[in-house]
Amino acid sequence: MEGRRQKNLVLILAREFASKLATATFVSDADGYLVFYNEPAEAILGQTFAQAGGMHAEEWAGQFQVEELDGSPLPLDKMPGGIALLERRPAHHTFRITGLDGVKREISVTAFPLLTRTDEFVGMVSIFWQAQQDGAS
Repeated sequence: MEGRRQKNLVLILAREFASKLATATFVSDADGYLVFYNEPAEAILGQTFAQAGGMHAEEWAGQFQVEELDGSPLPLDKMPGGIALLERRPAHHTFRITGLDGVKREISVTAFPLLTRTDEFVGMVSIFWQAQQDGAS
């Protein structure tokens, strides 16, 4: 039986920080395992974190039907979160997801790696928001 995953203090603090934000925020560990997403993210992703639970990057990338604005598939390694995980650098992109509630949403995402030292990568944070729709105030 696999033991419970031990979390780095930085991930614990990132989760606590995300839980206090009014901006949708998604936190994963260095292996791409989902640690947390906050209540504003739940509205965009279409399901609560408690319902979705932890999952690996390949799962979360597939769960949300991620695509470019032209409808072409957007692979994990081209998503801001994937870039922060795989290349350990910040990234930003606007694309479309189909949430777990079946609703398509255009979102803008900025992701950055969590580094405790220049050589210790512990995870990444994605901050995102839904793009304004035409006629929205």
